Amino acid sequence: MTRSALATGARRPRWTFSAVAFLLMTSIFASSGAVAGQQEQPRNRKKIYVVTDLEGASGVYQFAQTRDAGPLNEKAKEYLMGDIAAVVRGLQAGGAEEIWILDGHGSGAVVPELMVPGAVYIVGRPRPVMYGLDETFSGLVQLGAHAMNGTPDGVLCHTQSSKTENRYWYNGVESGEIAQVAAYAGYFNVPTIMVTGDEAACREAKQFLGEAVVTVAVKKGISREAAVLRPFEETRRDLYEGAKKAMEAIPHCKPFKLATPIQAKKEYLIFDSPDGKPRLVVKEGVIEDVLKIFEF
Repeated sequence: MTRSALATGARRPRWTFSAVAFLLMTSIFASSGAVAGQQEQPRNRKKIYVVTDLEGASGVYQFAQTRDAGPLNEKAKEYLMGDIAAVVRGLQAGGAEEIWILDGHGSGAVVPELMVPGAVYIVGRPRPVMYGLDETFSGLVQLGAHAMNGTPDGVLCHTQSSKTENRYWYNGVESGEIAQVAAYAGYFNVPTIMVTGDEAACREAKQFLGEAVVTVAVKKGISREAAVLRPFEETRRDLYEGAKKAMEAIPHCKPFKLATPIQAKKEYLIFDSPDGKPRLVVKEGVIEDVLKIFEF
């Protein structure tokens, strides 16, 4: 306020107690609302990311069902869609408000006309490895997973490629796709809250991700292409209940982290010999960024 204003008798406005109190309370409520919003926005407890694969679905036990187009493959994809429907409904019953489903099978396995409402479905290639996944998701589900290559009782067990028989080690520990997907999600501090597949896949999930992760076994492996199957009515019931339970497990599940830089090793077969016999190749190196794990 200038001297002239003071000289002419101008006065500062007077605030009544009620006006001051109103402004103070408004400020407090606005501040607390902002804090609450900041707490909820980065990690919406109702937002779930689902990565699907075909080998671990109910009723699937032969590579003929998963590799090439044909009647067996079409039926297998229908089986997977039934599992997806059960999990989506279970997640919704557990309180999920937003569900993203990624078709993680190499040749694709989502059947559009069988998509259950309540989720969005990410399909086709090329695309980012796990399109849209970020820190706003509060949990990740691995649906239809399989055990790593070389697991004696793992139905259709492999890691990335069953044709070239890939095997991977990270920081000296052999790891399969369950660990790979969990580590990618762990970069965003998103915990894997549920894994479904055969008993071997569920066992592997507990080994890498801890006891808090919810697992649902839909079959039991005898060998790589032999299994004890369960009726769909039973597996879908268990998948539904498991998904509901997984929503409750969110606070207890921890993101899976790999220490970086990752000392990586890969073994795989190549078929470049004149006689057609496979040759084992070993690759070793360092992965600086967990998000590059699938590029090694």
